[in-house]
Amino acid sequence: MYKFTPLIFIVMLFSFAAKAQKVDSIYVHLYTDSLKKGTYNYINIDGLLSNGKYLPLDSTQVRFTCSHGKFFGNSLWLEPDCPAESITITAVLRKNESLRKEFVMYVKKKEDGPLKTQQQIMDEIKKGKN
Repeated sequence: MYKFTPLIFIVMLFSFAAKAQKVDSIYVHLYTDSLKKGTYNYINIDGLLSNGKYLPLDSTQVRFTCSHGKFFGNSLWLEPDCPAESITITAVLRKNESLRKEFVMYVKKKEDGPLKTQQQIMDEIKKGKN
């Protein structure tokens, strides 16, 4: 029978630690150029790892704060009657608070019009073929 020795334990411990990558810096990659009122706005934060790869970070790894609205995970909720024209957002890496990004996003001023129905879209496609 094989005996478990402290040397084997130490080797196993170092092999697990060697696979862990440290976040060297964080980046903001947004899907939109403005925030919408009355909806959740996803804020995408990526970490650049020490091996050169990027890793999407969520609210378990990043602490979010903002000048208006409220965060639910990575999503910022703005009330429909939010008076702000811009929102200052700060993202701080929980394991290394010196890694932080602060940026300003503007709030969309013009309301979206009603969505087209499926029939309206089909009619436009048919007109384009003629």
